[in-house]
Amino acid sequence: MANKIKWGIMGLGKIAHKFASDLPLSEDSVLYAAASRELKKAEEFGKKFGSLKSYGSYTELVKDPEIDIVYIATPHALHFENTMLCLENGKSVLCEKPMGLDAAQTKGMIEKAQENGLFLMEGLWTRFIPATEKLLELLAANTLGELLFVRADFGFNPPIDPAGRIYNKELGGGSLLDIGIYPIYLSLLTLGLPSTIVASARLNQSGIDTFCAMLFDNKNGTKAILESTLEAQTPTEAIIYGSKGFIKMHTPFHHTQKLSLQLNGLEEQEFNLPSIGEGYLHEIEEVVACLQSGQMESRKHPHAFSLELSEVLDQVKNKIGLRYH
Repeated sequence: MANKIKWGIMGLGKIAHKFASDLPLSEDSVLYAAASRELKKAEEFGKKFGSLKSYGSYTELVKDPEIDIVYIATPHALHFENTMLCLENGKSVLCEKPMGLDAAQTKGMIEKAQENGLFLMEGLWTRFIPATEKLLELLAANTLGELLFVRADFGFNPPIDPAGRIYNKELGGGSLLDIGIYPIYLSLLTLGLPSTIVASARLNQSGIDTFCAMLFDNKNGTKAILESTLEAQTPTEAIIYGSKGFIKMHTPFHHTQKLSLQLNGLEEQEFNLPSIGEGYLHEIEEVVACLQSGQMESRKHPHAFSLELSEVLDQVKNKIGLRYH
């Protein structure tokens, strides 16, 4: 226990359950405390996942001197408030994506972490799964030749619950921040920042986007065709095209365990790349390695990337008229 990274979890919804189920797979991690605004909920969560302590407030969690880092799994609109509470109380943070509701929030969180000498990372767990690592390895080897364009979609059709996280504008709901972030992230990871963005969306009566289509143009001529929607179950695949062929990230591409490489005139190659547990172990291990080596940010998913991602999301929001308080 003395040498292990002691985790606290703030916000105990569906994603927190998946994350907590993967924590024991990390030999250098332990779930030390769970916090909810309802003590009973925290206690039930703690009993299920074996946390040593349960708290009925977030303030109690951050005041615990034993905790090394807090995983924030609260709704989008609370990420800034919750992260700043942790950072102001000396706790490093792994914050679920998107880091902030806008670039100003993300920038403020990064500055506070740097000011206090604390680790901070956005929880874009898909960056660390084996399939993403293999994709980057293939691209670095110039396997596809000159990159041309990326096509990626993410769509599912959840039950409409106006008070639920996905449809509630006050909680940062909508397809763009919840799932559209994944196609955008992949575009930035493979092609870099766009120079021009075109976007079109359908907003519902409460003002959140239920469909968003985006076209990114980059200065080097590469392009990205991206979609997100809450209106239909879509293939949720991604394909990276180059002059020599293409790589397909099979559904669901953000948690894919299979890549296909199709080079011009050659037989297709398949790469089976299973992730461990629910898929969160890989980002957990990245965070642990960073903390053990005294880093304040991940080299694989640095602060600068999270800020760029947030800025691109802001541009898309402006294009489609999506406003959050």
